[in-house]
Amino acid sequence: MLTWEIIRWILLAIVLVNTVIALFTVFREKRDIAATWAWLLVLVFLPVVGFIIYAFLGRKLPYRKMDRIKTETQLELSEALEAQKKRFQRMKRPDEDTKRVYRRTIMLFQSIDNSFVTQHNHVDVFHDGHKLFKKMLEDIAAAKQSIHIEFYTIYNDKIGNQLRTLLEQKASEGVEVRVLYDSWGSMGVKPSFYDHLRENGGQAEPFLMTRNNLFDFRLNYRDHRKIVVIDGKIGFVGGFNVGDQYLGRLKKFGYWRDTHLRILGGAVYSLQQRFVRDWNASASTNHERIEHYRSYFPEIDVPDTAGHTALQIVSSGPDSQMEQIKLGYLRLINAAQDHIWIQTPYLIPDDSVLDALKIAAHSGIDVRIMVPCKPDHPFVYRATQYYAHYLADEGVTIYYYMNGFLHAKTMVVDGKMGSVGSANMDFRSFKLNFEINCFIYDHWLVKHLEEIFVGDIRHSHVITPTMFSQQPRWLKFKQRFSRLMSPIL
Repeated sequence: MLTWEIIRWILLAIVLVNTVIALFTVFREKRDIAATWAWLLVLVFLPVVGFIIYAFLGRKLPYRKMDRIKTETQLELSEALEAQKKRFQRMKRPDEDTKRVYRRTIMLFQSIDNSFVTQHNHVDVFHDGHKLFKKMLEDIAAAKQSIHIEFYTIYNDKIGNQLRTLLEQKASEGVEVRVLYDSWGSMGVKPSFYDHLRENGGQAEPFLMTRNNLFDFRLNYRDHRKIVVIDGKIGFVGGFNVGDQYLGRLKKFGYWRDTHLRILGGAVYSLQQRFVRDWNASASTNHERIEHYRSYFPEIDVPDTAGHTALQIVSSGPDSQMEQIKLGYLRLINAAQDHIWIQTPYLIPDDSVLDALKIAAHSGIDVRIMVPCKPDHPFVYRATQYYAHYLADEGVTIYYYMNGFLHAKTMVVDGKMGSVGSANMDFRSFKLNFEINCFIYDHWLVKHLEEIFVGDIRHSHVITPTMFSQQPRWLKFKQRFSRLMSPIL
């Protein structure tokens, strides 16, 4: 018969064994200190359950899959892009004052991401989903050769079906159609959703061949990129996914405020290059891989009158330890002389970004950060509130966007440089997700983004340190607890 003493020793043994296994599990894979401690908390204080969570969220991608992404720089693709680089380098270069402002940032991305800068791009900014998808669908309908689409989310709803039907039509016309989606982000959409597209000659693949989330034991590593390339000449990149909620059709979120770019010019080559690599890493058979690259990088006539915007397309992900987009954010923050304005749905910066923002604010730079007033992920939102409070205490102006849900991922600095893309200001975008951003070197376009920011302020409330301090104790506890989990959220 079991006595309380025996039960106590059994429980103690379980705790000790659980702790030893937790230590072995966490330390056998290389990760930063913050993530290490966060996982230890989960494994130690949630015996058994913690290991189930870790099985799905904690393990890294297998080296085989990582290598597939890294090695998708085959010779023919490299040669095609090198030829295009030389062509754009022969174009008129920016004046010396402009080069001094941008040079170090451009050099950073050339070094860490092999990203070349292109000039004379024409860029349209969309911050309303209805206008964006109207133009995107028009461009797709006019496609003659190829349509390449990569999204984190493509839902089986009204806009998702509208896009799919159009792609089926274009495929039946002989246009090459390839769709790459993230199986977790497109949760609820079965592979059969694309059967008719395949019957018409198109192709659709889940990113890195993850077809069933029940058997995907590495849920943490998601394809968060949003890329559309049409005929190798028109490109879209930004924060919108494909779904009715991004058009403000879900009552839960209301109006959806996001930012997306439509690009004409040489920067489209970088978007195309990223898509080709991601597609080939995800193709289920060699027959489905893209092998003859030159046709996807057509000669683009980009005279000086076509556009004046210099851009660099930068991608990052767990296939690299460099954290390219985070370093780009740090570069822009550290280069600021007057102001830094940021919009992000998730504000969970690591220590390096947190310190950079604090230094800027205490140096007299106008640092403003706008976040949503409502959550779409409870723990993530509470962590966002924690860091918003922390930065407000350090002199950063914090805005809560009140007119629906803010999903834009933008940064503008001094009216000279900026960034728009898929990467949030959080651990997940820095370390775990596959992301893509467009870095902008053009004061006219950056000024336009600043005007949009000022317009959003009219729909926002400033949240002061005093207002944070008056929050209920239970809410503060949830914020602090979520902050402890922030490295793995």
